[in-house]
Amino acid sequence: MRAYLDHNASAPMGVEARAAMVAALETAGNASSVHAEGRAARAIVEKARRQLAEAVGVSAGQVIFNSGASEAAAHALSPVLRAGGAEIPVSRLYVGATEHACVLAGGRFAPEAIETLPVDATGMLDLAALKDALAGHDNAAGSPMVAVQLANNETGVIQPMEKIAELVHAHDGFLVVDAVQALGRVPLSVPELGAHFVLLSSHKIGGPQGAGALILGNGTISPVPLIRGGGQESFNRAGTENVAAIAGFGAAAEVAAETAGEMGAIAALRDSIETGITTICGEAGNKAGEPVFFGRDAAGGRLANTSCFAVPGIRAETALISLDLAGVAVSSGSACSSGKVKKSHVLEAMGADDELAACALRVSAGPQSTGRDAEAFLGAFRNIVSRIAA
Repeated sequence: MRAYLDHNASAPMGVEARAAMVAALETAGNASSVHAEGRAARAIVEKARRQLAEAVGVSAGQVIFNSGASEAAAHALSPVLRAGGAEIPVSRLYVGATEHACVLAGGRFAPEAIETLPVDATGMLDLAALKDALAGHDNAAGSPMVAVQLANNETGVIQPMEKIAELVHAHDGFLVVDAVQALGRVPLSVPELGAHFVLLSSHKIGGPQGAGALILGNGTISPVPLIRGGGQESFNRAGTENVAAIAGFGAAAEVAAETAGEMGAIAALRDSIETGITTICGEAGNKAGEPVFFGRDAAGGRLANTSCFAVPGIRAETALISLDLAGVAVSSGSACSSGKVKKSHVLEAMGADDELAACALRVSAGPQSTGRDAEAFLGAFRNIVSRIAA
């Protein structure tokens, strides 16, 4: 049996999500049709909308379903927002250096209107740099927008969103929070985040791939539509709703909200893996480098399920192949690089040198992960170190 420890890339589908999808697939109607079949499909979508809304502490009308968090980012990162019948210009986008690629791309902002903010060696956003950037922003040209991950997908580092939101609001800016990795792993309340827009993804929490959502933190402000056409999603996102995927997303969100505060066992599993890595390298003596755990000392802490580490001299691509052949699935970082092992911009921003970054692996567990999975990983990793040390 394989050990799957790559939940940050995509979590296995949950029982509840699968059941909701199967039931939805029995419904033939278009959710925009007025006949009985259409109304049945609409009821499924609206149930899921309520489930997701309740999971993050907003009203159902603040949920816009879409194809995933990358689309949500492209939608939210807009130089024009709407408030009632008026338009609000946004002249500059400020993004953390360790953001996901879909946020670093800047959505609909021109490249020259995007400014990257530094992080420290632990992956925490430089708040002084954010404060200076906002203080120097020309609000006469348009409002500032700041986009920050609540929890990083590679390192699990959690950002101080309360302090970030305070700075953004003090300068009349708009805050976009990528909460993709946070949902189901930490208690998540959109009102407490102080965010104007929140990005979410279904498949990170045991729902299906191809579904996501943009949450409007303030129900009166929204980005101009990214996809135009029909009036779906209250004229915020055109296109026939993917009823089955949305149903699975809603069911997964309900489960995630119930289990977000119960991460003690997963944290213990992560810690046991890190202890095992350190022990294995120590037993190899000076023939194996000392492991480096990225973000472990971050002031905001890490997600309980995530460990990003590197052992000097053991390159990621070699380790990934060996682990996979041994029946263990982990990652070298983000899974958004066409299946290739690439240099991590996250670790680069944290100041890791190229050689060390090339050795980085990410282990990310989930509710289904067990001690047996940890043992399988450590056994395979021991073999890799043994070959290097031979």
